[in-house]
Amino acid sequence: MARTKILLDCDPGHDDAAAILYAARHLDLVGITTCHGNNTIEHVTRNALSVLRLGGIAIPLAQGAGAPLIGGPPRAAEAHGATGLDGAALPAPTRTPIATHAVDFLIEQASAHRGELVLAVLGPATNVALAIKREPRFAAWLREISVMGGSAGRGNILPTVEYNVACDPEAAAILFACGAPIRMVGYDVTSRTGATEADIARLCAGGQVARTIADLLSFYRARQLPRAPGRIFWPQYRAAARCLRHHPLCGRHPDQLPPLPCRHGTGRAADPRHDSLRFPHPHPGRAGAARRRRAKRACGHRGRC
Repeated sequence: MARTKILLDCDPGHDDAAAILYAARHLDLVGITTCHGNNTIEHVTRNALSVLRLGGIAIPLAQGAGAPLIGGPPRAAEAHGATGLDGAALPAPTRTPIATHAVDFLIEQASAHRGELVLAVLGPATNVALAIKREPRFAAWLREISVMGGSAGRGNILPTVEYNVACDPEAAAILFACGAPIRMVGYDVTSRTGATEADIARLCAGGQVARTIADLLSFYRARQLPRAPGRIFWPQYRAAARCLRHHPLCGRHPDQLPPLPCRHGTGRAADPRHDSLRFPHPHPGRAGAARRRRAKRACGHRGRC
């Protein structure tokens, strides 16, 4: 059975590094393009080249956009460390990106594999949006676009905001409106899957690649676990998450929560006093913080939130 042809547009990133190694092993990985996101374009490109050397993967890599369509580069995601891929001793790259820009490379590969290529967008959609605008036939040439981004529920940097889309929302809007078949794997899906200590222990017993993945997963997992050293707490998300733990109707899906009593009652609409938690103030500061404190005091959970 023929393997699926896939091209990864990514911003490594611990999760992206694992995706590159998995795709190279199980799919027909035709190339990689890099984009700003988890860190600067220089860092994420170097990280991708290091992962390719680690896995002995000989495919072209094209460097892409270093900033979103509008505005300046986003703040790097602290969860991935200073380099964007902290936690493991990766080999230094032995080659450089190809001379072709990522946008042109995307168009070339889509044209060369018309109707066969799956484009996996694992970071901000800036490169893809530029390709769509430059070549009107680009979307029609693709078999599918698989997007790791957005959310149908909670977010990961704010209660309802997912990081990849937040890095370049205008590009995300262009991608979702392009007309290609889209498979969205949002944060509400990816947050249900994770690596356990047992999984990491099995990787530690493997070869060099497996042990490196174990180190990366250990670092990244420590940043995600509650109260773990180095965890980044986003104040607005923390306040909302504590309240949402007791009140499913405020935004989280009921099957993600244990049944807990709430004075607001089951089956009623979300209480308007929680609006400032679900939709953070557009200009965070004293005004937004004061409004969140008022909403928290007004909540019937009396200090449990």
